[in-house]
Amino acid sequence: MPVQIVTNKIKMKYLFWIVWRIWFYILIMLPIVVLSPVLLLLVSSEKTYPQFFKVARAWGKFVLWGMGFYYKIDFEQPLEKGKSYMLIANHTSMTDIMLMLVVVKDNPFVFVGKKELSKFPIFGFFYKRVCIMVDRSSSKSRFQVFERAQKRLQQGLSICIFPEGGVPDDERIVLDEFKDGAFRLAIEHQIPIIPMSFVDNKKRFPFRFFSGKPGRMRVKVHAPIETLGYTLENKQFIKEQARAAILKDLKH
Repeated sequence: MPVQIVTNKIKMKYLFWIVWRIWFYILIMLPIVVLSPVLLLLVSSEKTYPQFFKVARAWGKFVLWGMGFYYKIDFEQPLEKGKSYMLIANHTSMTDIMLMLVVVKDNPFVFVGKKELSKFPIFGFFYKRVCIMVDRSSSKSRFQVFERAQKRLQQGLSICIFPEGGVPDDERIVLDEFKDGAFRLAIEHQIPIIPMSFVDNKKRFPFRFFSGKPGRMRVKVHAPIETLGYTLENKQFIKEQARAAILKDLKH
């Protein structure tokens, strides 16, 4: 194959990635801007959060389909409608947020996420009002997370945490070690943990700019891990059980 043809193909591939990545941010922002009057109304009170959650799910679907992603969700056991859960999954992509919203339909949940995301224009405004933000460098912030999560659970909502605490810098890491927060909360509030394996997100839309492609996103929603009757002394055992469940599908 002539060198010029190879060079042109490489250029086209890099052009695709540039346009595709820009398109991702357009898809994120467009519905937020268009629906901002409705969103402002829905975030004005915690009582209207379930309605906001429905809009957020539609936004998640919009972004995924707009990027050329389609999803296949496999439940080992259906979630009980309206029940509070601790939702956890591996974290490898910005699309993890959208996919989690799509997976969980009848159990409105609140994300626990890093404070840095609140700096994004427009998106950050709503993020601050509907998510539980944590500054991992501050012990005071981590304590406040527990207080806010407790309040949300008392309102009948679920909580979603990516227990790796961030995306590993080394892409060779299949699943990083889990932090304690999600499991401490689940045990203290005696709510089941739902581990999920996001099998394809790293391949479909990794954090590296010049990478990724449209296609299928598989999700395995594992059976609940019960915490009823357990104490914080059992935290390590439950954490290892949840991590093993997620890792099994990622290795395949």
